[in-house]
This record gives sequence, C-alpha cells and structure tokens, in this order.
Amino acid sequence: MKDNSIYSPQTSIPEKSRVLGWSDLFSLWFSLGMGLMVLQAGAILAPGLGLAGSLAAIVLGSAVGVALLALVGVIGGQTGLSSMASLRLTLGKRGVALPVLFNLIQLIGWGAFEIVVMRDAASLLAQRAWGSGTPWANPTLWTFIFGAVATLLAASGPLAFIRVVLRRWGIWLLMASCAWLTVYLFQHADLATLWHKAGDGSMPFALACDIVVSMAFSWLPLVSDYTRFGKSARQNFWGTACGYFLGSCWMMSLGVAYTLAFVTNSTDANALLLALSGVALGIPLLLILVDEHENAFADIHSAAVSAGTSLPIGIGKLTLGIGLLCTLIAWSVPLTQYENFLLLIGSVFAPLFGVVLTHHFILRRHTQHDLNMRSLAAWVIGIAVYHLMANFLPNVGATLPSLFIAALVCWGLGRKA
Repeated sequence: MKDNSIYSPQTSIPEKSRVLGWSDLFSLWFSLGMGLMVLQAGAILAPGLGLAGSLAAIVLGSAVGVALLALVGVIGGQTGLSSMASLRLTLGKRGVALPVLFNLIQLIGWGAFEIVVMRDAASLLAQRAWGSGTPWANPTLWTFIFGAVATLLAASGPLAFIRVVLRRWGIWLLMASCAWLTVYLFQHADLATLWHKAGDGSMPFALACDIVVSMAFSWLPLVSDYTRFGKSARQNFWGTACGYFLGSCWMMSLGVAYTLAFVTNSTDANALLLALSGVALGIPLLLILVDEHENAFADIHSAAVSAGTSLPIGIGKLTLGIGLLCTLIAWSVPLTQYENFLLLIGSVFAPLFGVVLTHHFILRRHTQHDLNMRSLAAWVIGIAVYHLMANFLPNVGATLPSLFIAALVCWGLGRKA
C-alpha cells in the first residue's frame, strides 16, 4: 500500500507526475462506464420506450452527459487538484465543506451498493453452478471478499490501478464479455421484431434522457481525482469522453436488449442478472463481475480523497477505513430505501458543477474569499430548480435544467462582481 504525497487532495499534482495519456484515461472511463448497475439502468428504460426509443435516449443522454463530464475533467487537469479541492476555487475555503460532506456520504453509499451488486451476482452464479446449499452461495462470504478486494485496489492508488490492472487485463475482460453477450444477443433474439415494437409509454423520452445524463453526472464529483494525473487538457477531455461514451452506450444498450428479449418477470429485482447468468454458462457475467471492482475502487478511493480534503489523515489510512465502512454497510444495512436517499444527495451535484464550469470557462476567475456567497446562491437556486422540476414537471427531467439555471445565475451574479 502506498500513501504517496502526490495523492494528497489538498495540493496540486506536479507536472512530472501527470503521466496518464489518452489510452490510460480511455481505459479507466470505458471501464467506469460499464458495470452491472449500468445494465440495470438500461433495464429501467426498456419497458417504457422499447428498443428503438431506449437506444435513442441512451445515445443522446450519454453524448450530453459525457461532454459536461469531460469538461469538468479538464479542470482537474489544468489545476492539478482533486474534485473537492478544486471547488475551493469557486466556493471558497469554507464553502467547500458542505459539498465534501455530501460527496463523502454518497460515495460510501455507492461503494456499499457496488459490493451488494457484486455479492448478489456471485451468489447467483454459485447457486447455478453448485446449488443453493453450497457455502459459496452465502452472500455474507461474498460481501467480505469483494469488500476486501475493492479496498486493497483502492489502497494501491489510481496510477497503479489504471496502468497495471485496467490497461493490462481489466479492459480486455470487459470487451470480451460484452462482445460475447452481443454475439449471443444477435444469435438468439429477434432484434428486428423488437426494433419495431413500441414501448408501453410508461416512461417519457425526456425522463429517460434525464436518467442517462444522471448516470454520467454521478461521476462529476470524482472525475478530477483521476484527470489531475493527465498529461494534457486534450487527452483528458477525449480520453474521458470517448471512454465513458462507448462503454456506457454499449453496456446500457445490452441491458435494454436483454430485458426486452429474455426477461419475463420484470418485478424480480434480479431478473436481468438471472437472464445473463443463463448465457454461456454465466461466463460473460462472471467476466463483468471480475472487472466490476473498478467502480467500487473509484468510490472508495475518491471518498478517501474527499475526506482528506478536510481531515489531517493520510489517504492510505482513510482508504482502509472507508473500505471497511462500505463493507459493513453492505453486510448489515437494508439498502432498499437508502438508494432514494443517495439519489437525493446526488441531485446537488448537477447544479454545483454548472456553477463550477461557468466560473472556470466563462468568468475565468478563482475566488479569493473564504466563502463565495454569489456562487453559493447560484448553487442553492439550482438545487431548488432541480426539486421543483422533479416534483412539478417530472416528464421533462430535472438534471440539465438545474445545471443550466445554476450556470446562468452564476454568470449573471459573477458579471456584477
């Protein structure tokens, strides 16, 4: 385990340590754009929009989401600062405390969710292979195995994980598993019929796009934790954008297609996993499961980086503590309703980064105050817009309107400064 000073969230990464090129960042974000939770997101879109409508929403929502995600990543590369540390340039030293707290809560929660998803998939595969009575189908066993592995990977640091784990074999496992699932889909599903079959109308197209955009935006508070190690703004932008767009579109599209083609019991939370476990003896699902650790790695590492912004504790110790906490939550806490709370917490980040993008790219200034009230006011207005839209215009979507309104208010207030 390394606790190297270059990982400190409070200081800028020196030029000599900015070693990640386009292919490194592409590998990372292609991998983070995939995963079992992305498959499940596709399954949510499928019934309401059908195959054609869902794919259109995925492509459009992903294009918008990754463009803004990659722009935030450029900020990390230009400043050399982690995501939460870079917020000081917009909100001030004291103003960053609340976003750090929100980010820490959501990352610990999502880290626990990733462990739960991996646990459920592993238990399901073990049951199919050896029967429900086998010790290998025990969810508790898999909870602690996956929690320990994810924590150790996070403790290795981002450079080692990206350049050793992902570049050498992680991305190839993912590509092989998705290619396998794609070939199986074309061989066993009547895609022509599915293409012409409309959805049941239970989900408006705008809301579907909002869900897809939100998937990309969930990484906004993390992206600079990795792009701060990038060689250049161009490589940061295109590596992040291309990697996440291709990975997310591919995996989410598979989630849509497999749901429409093979899922018969849509009320079962694990219905999609059951369908995937029946493909080629579950081997493609197993490969995805093996590589699912990169999402838990990102949650645990970035939670440690966020905590390190405010706490005088080394990143290595924080990583171990947060990894253990995520594992214990996954093991002991019912997470059915907690997901709604996490999504509520995450809603604050779309308007926040609308303010950040405006400050950095349009106003082109960094605050010299401990507390920037103009930026905070724009952020609060954006949060209010999000919840008003979600409650009164749910069919329109709330993520992008809140971001753009917050950005507009920030621009208007900033011009008067």
